[in-house]
Amino acid sequence: MELSFAWMVAIVVVVITMVVKGLLEKVNSWKYESKLGEKRKKLPPGNMGLPFIGNMLPFLRAYKSTNPDAFINSFYSRYGNTGIYKTYMFGSPSIIVTTAEGCRKVLTDDEYFKPGWPVTTNELIGKKSFTSIPEDEHKRLRRLTAAPINGHEALSNYIVYIADISVKSLDKWSKMGEIEFLTHLRKMTFRIIMYIFLSSESEPVMEALEKEYTILNHGVRAQAINLPGFAYHKALKARKKLVAVLQSAIDERRAVKSTRVAMKAKKDMLDALLEVEEDGKKLTDEEIIDLLVMYLNAGHESSGHTIMWATILLQEHPEFLKKAKAEQEWIMKNRPAGQTGLTLREVRQMTYLSQVVDETLRWVSFSVMVFREAKKDFNLNGYLIPKGWKVMTWFRHVHLNPEVWPEPLMFNPDRWDDLVPKAGTFLPFGAGTRLCPGNDLAKLEISIFLHYFLLGYKVQRKNPDCPIQYLPHPRPMDNCFARVTRN
Repeated sequence: MELSFAWMVAIVVVVITMVVKGLLEKVNSWKYESKLGEKRKKLPPGNMGLPFIGNMLPFLRAYKSTNPDAFINSFYSRYGNTGIYKTYMFGSPSIIVTTAEGCRKVLTDDEYFKPGWPVTTNELIGKKSFTSIPEDEHKRLRRLTAAPINGHEALSNYIVYIADISVKSLDKWSKMGEIEFLTHLRKMTFRIIMYIFLSSESEPVMEALEKEYTILNHGVRAQAINLPGFAYHKALKARKKLVAVLQSAIDERRAVKSTRVAMKAKKDMLDALLEVEEDGKKLTDEEIIDLLVMYLNAGHESSGHTIMWATILLQEHPEFLKKAKAEQEWIMKNRPAGQTGLTLREVRQMTYLSQVVDETLRWVSFSVMVFREAKKDFNLNGYLIPKGWKVMTWFRHVHLNPEVWPEPLMFNPDRWDDLVPKAGTFLPFGAGTRLCPGNDLAKLEISIFLHYFLLGYKVQRKNPDCPIQYLPHPRPMDNCFARVTRN
C-alpha cells in the first residue's frame, strides 16, 4: 500500500513537471509568434525554449562538453534536415541558418539584413565599431581604414616587424622549457597588433591590455546579466579599463601633434584615424576608440589560435608537415642574392601553406556563428524570417558539412588542391560587405610565423589528448602546454 502510494506521488510529480515545462516552453512562442498572426504558420520548425533564456542552456551545455555539435544536431533529429530553425537565444527570437546557400544569402543581402549582434557584443566591442554601425557609416569607415590595414604598401611594411618578432619569439620559447604555447602566441600576436595600431612595445601596457581583452572576450557572447560574478559584468569592467587606456593614448598623440614635434616617418593606425577627414569632418574619439577596441581584439585572438592549431595539426600529420616544410625550403633556396628577409611576393608564393591555413580555418571554425537582423520579412527556402528577428549563420555546421567537405573532421590541406570553394561553403571571415576588414593582415601574420616555425622548430605537447574547450573559441583546456624545440 505504501509502495503504491509512493508510485502515485512520483507519477503525479512527473506529470506536473511535464505540464509546467510544456507551458513554460510556450511562453516565448506566445510572446513573439502571436504577433505575426497568420504569418507564423510560415516560420521554420524549432522551439523557443524557456522564458527569457530560450535555448541558451542546451547551447552552453553542448559547447562546454566534448560534443559541441550536439546542439545543432538536436534540431536536425527533432525537426529534420531543413537547414533553418526558429529558436530564442541571446535575448532575442532568432532563426538559425545552417546551409551554405542560406548563409550566403543572409550575409550578402544588405537590403534585407543588417548586423544583429547581441547586446553584449554591441556594448563591449562598441556602438561605433563595425559590428554595430549602420550601412552608410560602415562603408565610410571601412573605406577610410582599408588601405592602412590591408593595402599592399601597408602589408609590405608590416612584414619586417612580424618576421622579427616571430623569429625572436620562437628562439625565446625554445629556451624556456614547457610553456602554455597558446598563451605565448596570443601575447605575441597582441604585441604585433599593438605595434601596427599604436606603435607601442611597452611590456606593462601590453600585459595589462591583453589581460583585459581576455576578460572582454568571455563576455562578448554571454548572457547580458550585469551582476557581480557573471561574465558580462566582468567584461564591462574590462572595457572601461580598455577605453581609459586608449583615450589616454589619443590625448597623448594629440598633444604631441599640437606641439608640432617632429613625428616619426612611419605612421601607425592611430595616426591615420586622427588625420582622417571627409567633408571637413573628423572622427570622434568614440569612433576611434571603438575601432581600436574592435581591431585590437580581432587582430590577435583569431591569429593566435589559428597559428596554434596549424602547428599542432601539421605535427600530427607528418605527410602534410613534410610538404609544407619543403615549400618553405624552396622559397629560401630561390631567394635572390642579397635579400635578407621575407617579401610579400614570397608570401604569395606559399601556395601549399595557404592551403594549410585555409584548412585550419575550416577545421577550427574560430567563430561559431555570425549575427544578422532582418530589416523586413524574408523568405528563405519557403520559410519566413520575420522582420526584427535575429539570424544566426552557423559557420561551424557549414564548415563541417560532409556533403561539401568529405570526412570533415579530418585535417587535410590536400583537399584544397585546385579547389575554389563554392559561395557560402567557406566563411572564416564572413562574407559580403561586412567581411572581416583585417583578413589579409591575419593570414599574412599566420603565414610568416609558420614560415619560420617550419624551417627550424617543432612543438611537443605535454598532454596531446587534452580535452578541447569550445567557448569562447576552440582551444585545448591546458592552453596547449608544450615544449618548443629547434629541429
